[in-house]
Amino acid sequence: MASLDRVKVLVLGDSGVGKSSLVHLLCQNQVLGNPSWTVGCSVDVRVQDYKEGTPEEKTYYIELWDVGGSVGSASSIKSTRAVFYNSVNGIILVHDLTNKKSSQNLYRWSLEALNKDSSPTGVIVSNGDYDREQFAENPVPLLLIGTKFDQIPENKRSEVLTRTAFLSEDFNAEEINLMTGFTDRKRFNFKSLHYD
Repeated sequence: MASLDRVKVLVLGDSGVGKSSLVHLLCQNQVLGNPSWTVGCSVDVRVQDYKEGTPEEKTYYIELWDVGGSVGSASSIKSTRAVFYNSVNGIILVHDLTNKKSSQNLYRWSLEALNKDSSPTGVIVSNGDYDREQFAENPVPLLLIGTKFDQIPENKRSEVLTRTAFLSEDFNAEEINLMTGFTDRKRFNFKSLHYD
């Protein structure tokens, strides 16, 4: 077997947004029956063939680092999490589409992970205080995933999708909104990054 290239991807967002469920679904291809709170960080692995069946085929060892989502007010929490942020190849920002605060907190999560956090820990950075140019030259790919779309009333879905489109523009990120809950037992296709 050829050597595997290691890829480290952080999965960041507030507590309860579905990071652990997403990571489990991506790595185990099954729904996480009874998710629990992540303390510190949990790492799960997926072996992924890139461009399978072509001359450019390559196998990657993808480590998904599910970082505990405690906002916290002490700088010690932020400095403790900083050890997970080294040598990152990508970041998945996860937010709960039914919780605006979890969306707003993605600004703080991204700034913290990319070592550009100039605001005190625990302060919500709204897009009014956010300079989107901070990510214009960012070499780390960002993916924005909204969860719990199925819990949004039909008449509010368009408004929520518009709000998340602006979020992904702010981060210069790709965007995925999971149209159905993880309980649907559908498989997330990691190669093409869509929910089928």
